[in-house]
Amino acid sequence: MDDDSPVRELTLDECWDFLATQELGRLAFRLTDDVHLVPVNYAVDGRTLLFRTAPGTKLVGVELGGSVAFEVDEVDGETARSVVIRGRARRLEEPDEYRADNIALHVWVDTPKYFVVELAPDEITGREFSLHRPWRRIRPAD
Repeated sequence: MDDDSPVRELTLDECWDFLATQELGRLAFRLTDDVHLVPVNYAVDGRTLLFRTAPGTKLVGVELGGSVAFEVDEVDGETARSVVIRGRARRLEEPDEYRADNIALHVWVDTPKYFVVELAPDEITGREFSLHRPWRRIRPAD
């Protein structure tokens, strides 16, 4: 890759390091003929992601066992990062579900979420972008 390129591929370790610093991503899954995209707060557990959920569309989509995609993005000043995971999600049963108690997995919305889901990646890709946003440097006149 050219050193002057505004896009850089992240290594697998860089992707996992980035995922470990974030808490919110978007889960995409197919349910019947529709594709769903939902926000999920998560935590990294080894080389998997865990999240909690309540009964509903998300849990049904997971239990049907189809492929899922998960994306996490961040914009920090003039740099943006994006990591995409493709893999399978499954609801954890006892005693595996207690793995969620041993990591920094916090529910953001104060509603009961009794089910723990594991996302195991088949593929992870990540990119870092040097942003060119000259309009952000222009300040309006007072």
